[in-house]
Amino acid sequence: MGVIPLSDASRRPARFPVMTAFIIAVNALVFMVELTRGDSFVSTWSLVPASVVAGHHLITILTSMFMHASWSHVLGNMIFLWAFGPEVEDLMTPRRYLVFYILGGLAATAAQVAADPSSTIPNLGASGAIAAVMGAFLVTYPRDRIRSLLVIFVFIRTAYIPAALLIGVWFLTQFVSLGAVAQQPEGGVAYAAHVGGFIFGAVGARLFERS
Repeated sequence: MGVIPLSDASRRPARFPVMTAFIIAVNALVFMVELTRGDSFVSTWSLVPASVVAGHHLITILTSMFMHASWSHVLGNMIFLWAFGPEVEDLMTPRRYLVFYILGGLAATAAQVAADPSSTIPNLGASGAIAAVMGAFLVTYPRDRIRSLLVIFVFIRTAYIPAALLIGVWFLTQFVSLGAVAQQPEGGVAYAAHVGGFIFGAVGARLFERS
């Protein structure tokens, strides 16, 4: 069974989420460039933990946050960002939200590098920063209902799931998966980045609220 969050059914932002839309547009544009430039572009701008630890290619700490490995990767991340980002942006100002998003991505990257500093596997994706947005959403609107699609084999239906349940189960899954990867390291999903970004978002969200 899969769950695809679509939007907050309990509230609507007071303003159009211009910064969330802008971030999605940037991610889409970068992915189009990836498709045009090919593997060499991806290799150049993805983050390699061992390289960053050695003090090389530090710009990839930022650029890797806007890159994705496949269509499913970018579409999945952008769907999650659009589901939770507008309300978090409305909680902050667009500028504060952008700073929060980038710092969340940096926190996620730091967690991933710390988990395996000698790794030579390229890291890329916005999921760490989006995890920070989800963490902020959870501590701010835990009782909101999230309109979601439940996918059970070939059956699809709409459901309204409490944010605390949906995001809580997601985070627990990431945390348990991180433990499993720590026991048997391998390439794949950056669970440490998800956990690190989420914790940053949950702890730091209040600091970015509108005054």
